[in-house]
This record gives sequence, C-alpha cells and structure tokens, in this order.
Amino acid sequence: MQRWQLFLLTLGACSALAKPNNAYLKMFAMPPAEDPCYDEDKARVCIPDFVNAAYDAPVTASSSCGEQQPQRYCEYQDQGRAGSSELQCHSCEANSFPPRALTDLNNPNNVTCWRSAPIAPGASYAGSGLASSWGDNVTLTLSLGKKYELTYVSLQFCPRAPRPDSLVIFKSSDFGQTWQPFQYYSSQCRRLFRRPTRTTVTKHNEQEARCSDAHRHGHDGNGGVASRIAFSTLEGRPSARDLDSSPVLQDWVTATDIRIVFYRLQQPDPQALLAIDAPADLRTGKYSVQLAGNNIESNASHSQTLSVAAAGATGLHYAISDFSVGGRCKCNGHASKCSQDSNGQLSCECRHNTAGRDCDRCKPFYFDRPWGRATARDANECKMCNCNNHARQCRFNMDIFRISLGVSGGVCQNCRHSTTGRNCHLCKEGYYRDPSKPLNHRKVCKACECHPIGSSGKICNNTSGQCPCKDGVTGLTCNRCARGYQQSHSPIAPCIKQPPRMINMLDTQNTEPEPNESSGGVGMNRGVSSAAAPTQYYRTEGGRECEKCRISTKRLNLNKFCKRDYAIMAKVIGRDTSSEAASNERRRAMDQDVDYEMDQQPAGGQEYEYQAAAGIGSASVPDYPNDSETARFDLQIQAVFKHSRTNAYGMPNTMLKRGPMTWIIPIKNLECRCPKIKVNRSYLILGRDSEAPPGYLGIGPRSIVIEWKDDWYRRMKRFQRRARTCA
Repeated sequence: MQRWQLFLLTLGACSALAKPNNAYLKMFAMPPAEDPCYDEDKARVCIPDFVNAAYDAPVTASSSCGEQQPQRYCEYQDQGRAGSSELQCHSCEANSFPPRALTDLNNPNNVTCWRSAPIAPGASYAGSGLASSWGDNVTLTLSLGKKYELTYVSLQFCPRAPRPDSLVIFKSSDFGQTWQPFQYYSSQCRRLFRRPTRTTVTKHNEQEARCSDAHRHGHDGNGGVASRIAFSTLEGRPSARDLDSSPVLQDWVTATDIRIVFYRLQQPDPQALLAIDAPADLRTGKYSVQLAGNNIESNASHSQTLSVAAAGATGLHYAISDFSVGGRCKCNGHASKCSQDSNGQLSCECRHNTAGRDCDRCKPFYFDRPWGRATARDANECKMCNCNNHARQCRFNMDIFRISLGVSGGVCQNCRHSTTGRNCHLCKEGYYRDPSKPLNHRKVCKACECHPIGSSGKICNNTSGQCPCKDGVTGLTCNRCARGYQQSHSPIAPCIKQPPRMINMLDTQNTEPEPNESSGGVGMNRGVSSAAAPTQYYRTEGGRECEKCRISTKRLNLNKFCKRDYAIMAKVIGRDTSSEAASNERRRAMDQDVDYEMDQQPAGGQEYEYQAAAGIGSASVPDYPNDSETARFDLQIQAVFKHSRTNAYGMPNTMLKRGPMTWIIPIKNLECRCPKIKVNRSYLILGRDSEAPPGYLGIGPRSIVIEWKDDWYRRMKRFQRRARTCA
C-alpha cells in the first residue's frame, strides 16, 4: 500500500472518531449528583461540612503591641522551656502584630502572631480572690457571623512567647448580647474562679463550665510547656453520643461569638526583676531571671512596688499564632451547606420546606405539622396546609394536632371563594356547596338566593341549598306556593290555603291515583286476583264516572298489532277549539233548559258499544258521536307501520299517509284522561277504521294510544315484517 493511500485511511478514521457518538459519550458521563437531603422522594437528615468557623473571621482585641506608640516586647530564646531562661526583647509598631493574624491561614513554616501590649507583672492584683479585680486582662472577641454548632476551640501560642496562667473562654448565642462561660483554665481554679478542678458533669448540669489546669502540666515534646490549648465542647458530657435528642446540649454547643479573656501570665519573680540594672540590661536587650511560682498568696506589697516603667522593661505579653474554632453551620438537619444570601449574610440553604438563617422554622403555608430538628429517625419535613386552594395563609394549632393524633394541625386563614372552616372545606353562611364541582374549585360555593318574601331567613342549608320557607311556600329558594295554597298579597303570609270549593272549580281533571310504581305498569300483575284488586270505577271532581283506562296500555305484542287496521306514529300539533265552540252554541240553542251535568251520560268504561241509529236500516253503518261530544286534535303523521287496503265502506283507503290528519276523541275520554293527550308530544296510535268517520282517526274500545319512545321504532318494523303471517 502506498503512503498516500495509508494517509487517506488514517484521515477517514480520525474523521469518524471526530463525529459525536452518544453511546461513546455516555461511558464518560458523570452520574447525577445525589441529593444529601432526600433519598429519592423521602426526606432525610442532612448537615453541612465540618469547617474551621474562625477562618478569616474578624477578631477584635482589647490591646495590640505598638497600637498607640512603639513598644518593647520580650520572648524566651529556648521556646518557653521551664526553669531559668533568657528573654530577648524587640520593638513593635502599629500593625506589626494585628488581630487578623489569628484567623489567617496557619502555616508552620511562616508563623504569624498577634501580640498584646506589654503587661505589668501583677500590677493591680489586690489579693481579693476574684479574677475580675486584676488589671492585666486582655480580651479577644471572635465573631462567627452565624450560629454554629461547635466541637472545639483551639489556641496556638507563638513560639518562645510567655504562656498564660489563667484564662476563660466565653461564648455568645445572640451575637454578643449576652455571654456565658464555656471553659476556665487556671493553676488556682478554686481561689481565682471559685470552681473545683475537673468537675464531673452529669445530665443535670450539662451546661456547666468546668475549670482545668491541664495546660500547666502539658509539654510540647521538647521539654517546654504546652504550645496549644484545645477545649472540646462535648468531652465529658453524658448526652454527647445522642446530640439530636438533647436540646440542652444542642444549646450548649451553639454559638455566634467566642471571647477569650486572659487574666494572668506565667511571670518571672518580681524581686529578680528589681535586682536588674534595667538601663544597662535593656540596652543589650538580654537579662536572666528565675521564673516565679504562681502562688497567689505571695506578698502583695512586692507586686505593688513595680512601676509602669517595669512593665515596659520586662516586655511580658500574650501572644497567639492561631485561633481556630471547629464546628458545623447550624441548620438543624435541614440543609447540607451554607452560603451568602442576598444581604451578604451567611445562611443555610434550607430544604424540607424550612426557612430562616438556621432553618429553624417552617416556610410560609407549611404549618400543617410543628417544626422539628431533623434526626436520623425522622426528618421532620414541614407539611403544606390543606386549604383546597381557597387560602394562602395558615397557622399551626397544637391542640388540633394532638386531637388528630399527630396527623394535621394546620388552620387555614382568610379563606376565599365564600368558604370557611379549618381547611376551607365548608361554605360560609349564605352559601351552599355545589355538588357538581370539586371541593377545590373556585366556584364550589353558590349563593343561597333565598326569596326575600317566601323565605324566613337568608341562610340556607350549606349542603343542600334549601332555604327556610314560610308556611305554604316551597321550592329550593322558597319562590312558589305549595300545592293547595295560593298566592296572597301579604308579605308575612305570601301563600294561604285554598278553599275546598275553589279547588273543585279549578281542577276538574281526573283525580285517579297513579298506578303503583312497583307493579311495573299495565300487564305486570297477571297473578293478582280480581277480588284483591281495588274497585275499577271512580268519580272525577266534575262528576264524571270513570273506570280504569285500557287504551294507554303499555303492553304491545304481535297479536294486538295484527287485530288493528292501522298503526301509525303521529305528533299532536294542537287542538281545534273552533268546532267545539260551535257545537256548544248549537247545544245551548236546542236545549237551553237541560243542565250540563245531566247531559253527560255515565260511561260504562273505556270500551264503547256503538248501536245502529233508529231510522237506518243498515246495521253495518256505525253510530259516531256527534260534534258536541267530541274534541278534535290536529295530528302530523310521521310514520305509517300498517293500514288496511279498504275502509269500513269497502272503498280503497288512501287517507293514511304521512302528513296532517284530524283526530276525533270523545270528551268523556279526555275528562277521564283516557288517553292522556299532551300537545307537541308524539304517540303510537293503533285502531280500527270503523271507530271514526271516513277521513278521520278516532278512539274506540279497541284503540291503543302510547306515548312514543325512540326504541320502539325497531320493534314496529319487526311487527311490520311479521304481520304477513297474521290470520
């Protein structure tokens, strides 16, 4: 293979690798970062990282070497070895040893120190036994800027610097407003601070500060005194292993500020300092003295003879190279880190629906359960209030929470959309629940709208919406009179009972009781004997005697279909009243003295027998009711399922077809509601041609009238097909 061919193959391979390949890139994709505060969707305790809270934090010192004017300070040449030692003196100016050196990066190869102004050895010790009466107190105040849960406080002394004999560590949990002792250090704990050395701490006094002299007995490994003081906040505390369940110990380790107060140095013997030829020795910068004991019972008069010049001559001072505080940002188990907020303050990045700089409360609208510190057993996630989208504020109620056995304690406030209740789940007075809408719908509550006259109040039932009605008034809003009542002109009693005679005059319709619904309609009681049945006759309010109607039967079969001459579906358009008026006029003219009720002959039921007229010889011609005894309705035939080929007179029947038709019904049938005819309703009508004059439809003993139902159309078509087999 030639070189140019090899070059082309190599270039093609490189081009293929240069194209993005999802499968290849997925091999190097970083897995999604795990949320330390949630295990999938379940909340869990999370805490920030352990840090040196004092790093780069501001420190305030009560005095610094050379702060006001150049000063002389002295230090040991053999790094504070016990016994006789020489002091070497130097001069300091402003900012030579500033307090910020305490919290900068601690580098053993480049030690930076803070040094106090020179201290007069026991200058104002009065021998009273109280540390506050000393005059050489120097104070360091460290501001952490936020609440921390501290584990230790450490002080690293500068090399070859004098060591303190007595000091106290204070802490503040309210940003310097109040201070509480954290730990005492002294060779004379009982005499200086009135506390025993190495006090035993129990659960009853876990917040008691102890006094220790361990710093006096420690060594740095080279024979010198200890170069560090380290105070453990949880050492010797019984509840240290279960900090989450001990609010007392949680408060003990919480601090926003730390203060160190130096009360006394390990100083040389004052008599040895008086024997020194100060001017000569100070010029050389060297002198040898014996370290004095720290017995506070030494002669006080010796210490009072020292002058201020002696303090400057000795150059003894406090010197610290590192001030560190170990702990975690206090977030109560609801955050995994702290950061600067919009105001530049250090705050927790709260989770679990909590809020506050320390995640020490639930965020707004998450008050359905009480706030609690997250533990390994329970994350105590704040729970949203259930207000059904009708409120934006809620509060917590401990009594309700206890009654609910720890399930829910939120109480909604300022419910909107006309709702009320602890969860905005009820309608307020004057409104009722709309069952067609869900509970969280903004229009779930409807106004009662009770009638101002018909109701006795404006407040309805908040479930059904029924208004309280006055006597004789009915309706959901009390807007109409009940049956048997009529409207009056009184706003106090808007509906009054109707007199009995007025009822008879107004309602002359059939008062036959409706058939029993449980019977399933006509034809359902085959097994019922005639003796057990109620009487078949009854009388209307108008005096008409009626029997049970058989025309409006609900049972229809092929046999009945075959025995009728026609079967149609027609709609009642209206009633012809002009012909009825003319008939009534003719009747009154023919017989003015005959009472109307007397003219109504009692009917023998729904089956009519037509007799031949007296003067007509042919018995085949039926006797039809005259116009005064009938009512006429206008029909619109919509479907014809059956019709006879010839009418009653033997002539071809061409009248039954789609279109208009007149329907003649006896008035006595209408008064007995047999059948019940309503305008603008469709009916299935079956009958015989002989029951009406030619060109009309009538009602006879074999007629069937049923209000039309859409599902009957297929049945009638089936009857129409099977009618060929009719006998």
